[in-house]
Amino acid sequence: MNKKTISIILLAIFLITIVFTVANTFLSENNTSQNQTGTLTIENRTVSYEKSGKCVEVIDGNTIQVYGVGKVQLTQVGSPTAEATQFVKDNCLGKTVYLDIDDKKPQDDYGRTLAIAYTEDCDINGELLDNGLAKMSYFEPSEFKKGEV
Repeated sequence: MNKKTISIILLAIFLITIVFTVANTFLSENNTSQNQTGTLTIENRTVSYEKSGKCVEVIDGNTIQVYGVGKVQLTQVGSPTAEATQFVKDNCLGKTVYLDIDDKKPQDDYGRTLAIAYTEDCDINGELLDNGLAKMSYFEPSEFKKGEV
């Protein structure tokens, strides 16, 4: 075999390896996004969640992008301030976020998942409202009662 043939064979092996690596990454990530229900204890309170994933982007003070889930609208959180966006970045970005998805209306009209978001030590929705970083925004139908977050 000449050098050109060997180069082509090595390139083909390299490309096949890349394809299998990328495919394996996507397949394993899809498997972890199913059946993620669980409980979490935050501030002496046990909360339930349906899905979890890493927060990869903070779009604004009440919308985040969660790997394996997509865009998530923080339920009952409206009119976030600039400080709210910074709070969400500080507390969510790059961290695992646990989502209690609204069972009665899991998505809004824009296809975003409606949920209460938690991290290991923070109720994001509740903290935004309790600290005046956003206003209450409530729409029915909803699994959550007005002001329950």
